Amino acid sequence: MVRFFYIYIKKVIYVLKFLIRLALWLFCAEINTKNKYLLNTKGPLLIIANHPNSFLDALIIASRYHRNIHFLARGDLFTKKHHRFILSLLNMIPVYRLREGKEYLHLNEFAFNQSVGLLRNNQAILIFIEGICLNTNTVQSFKKGTARIIEGCHAANLFPEIHLAGISYNNFKGIGKRVQLYISPFIQNKKIVNAKDRVIFNQEVFTRLSSIVLPNKKETIIKKTALYYLYLPLYSVVFNFVHKKTINTVFFDSVLFGLLFFLYPLYLLLIIVILHFISIPLPIIFGTLGFMFLLRNQTIDSNKSSTFL
Repeated sequence: MVRFFYIYIKKVIYVLKFLIRLALWLFCAEINTKNKYLLNTKGPLLIIANHPNSFLDALIIASRYHRNIHFLARGDLFTKKHHRFILSLLNMIPVYRLREGKEYLHLNEFAFNQSVGLLRNNQAILIFIEGICLNTNTVQSFKKGTARIIEGCHAANLFPEIHLAGISYNNFKGIGKRVQLYISPFIQNKKIVNAKDRVIFNQEVFTRLSSIVLPNKKETIIKKTALYYLYLPLYSVVFNFVHKKTINTVFFDSVLFGLLFFLYPLYLLLIIVILHFISIPLPIIFGTLGFMFLLRNQTIDSNKSSTFL
């Protein structure tokens, strides 16, 4: 019964991943991924990334890889039991900071050991090495957690492949953003066995990761096509609500994306029901909506070149 439950959850995660990719296709004007061949990497894999845009970073990076991804997340999200259960099903592992309370810090050892165990079982783990999120494309100083996980792997004679994922945005507020994701292999030649080795590792990663965070500075202006006006009523309400709730935080894009992800299908369903109620045939409704989505919102940058949202 338990095995069946987890197989079912795994299938749900794959479906959810497909839906997230589709939603990101609408939310972002462009997600430009460098070194796509690395997305097919098999075996134990540790993905080390910077963290400029809260939960949206994890969604974008994990959705690009063609495999299941586990990732370490801030521990305060796991303080309630039902939150912890749901987030664990979504492959999240809690890591606690001092601000969450000293009483939780001992749990980090469990998180690091769990990460090593997953890598031993040929899984992939995504970790944000800065340990903090700021809405900036400048790489911040690193925490110790990533090096400790690798040290644990080396102690177990395990040498996972390491990818650096430099992610950057041309803006941190709303749809139409251009995302640059540069994935680069990182060769760790020396075993990490002590604090000095951890410091050297962080220094090397910092230099390399800083060099592959390449923000796209083109301004994005959304062209007001039919699809834009279709979702404008919902988007305006959600945008204003999220702005009020996340002011002075780094969570705007993540909360906006999350609410649109769940509300947009309901909004489309409502439109379909209303149009069908006034006697418009369903084939015409679905055909028109499909055509609008294929075109998507056209976006124009400051250089007057165009792409499709």
